[in-house]
Amino acid sequence: QVQLVESGGGLVQPGGSLRLSCAASGSIFVINRMAWYRQAPGKQRELVAVIDSSGITNYADSVKGRFAISRDNAENTMNLQMNSLKPEDTTVYYCSADITGWPRNGNYWGQGTQVTVSS
Repeated sequence: QVQLVESGGGLVQPGGSLRLSCAASGSIFVINRMAWYRQAPGKQRELVAVIDSSGITNYADSVKGRFAISRDNAENTMNLQMNSLKPEDTTVYYCSADITGWPRNGNYWGQGTQVTVSS
C-alpha cells in the first residue's frame, strides 16, 4: 500500500521559516510529478509548488521567492522550505504525488499538516 506522510508543520511568527517534508512509502516503482497544495477553510485547494522527476519546478505567484520545493528521488521524499512566512500562509498543506506502484498507479495524497503563522 502506497502512503504519503507529511511532517514539519507548526506555529511560527510572521517572517519566520518552516520546512515541510513528505515521505512516500510502499511498493513504489516510479514517482513522477510531486506537489504541495494548501487549502484554507471554505476555499478551493491551491497549488503551491510542483516539481517533476527531473527537478523542474513551478510556484504559485503568491509564494515565488519565498518557498522552495525539492525532492530526493533515491529516498522518495519531497520538501518545501518556507521562508518569510505571512499570516495568509496559514492553512493545511498537503503533499501529492503521481506514483507508478502497487496496488495501483495514480495520484496519491497525504493527510495534511497544519501551518499557522501568527504572532
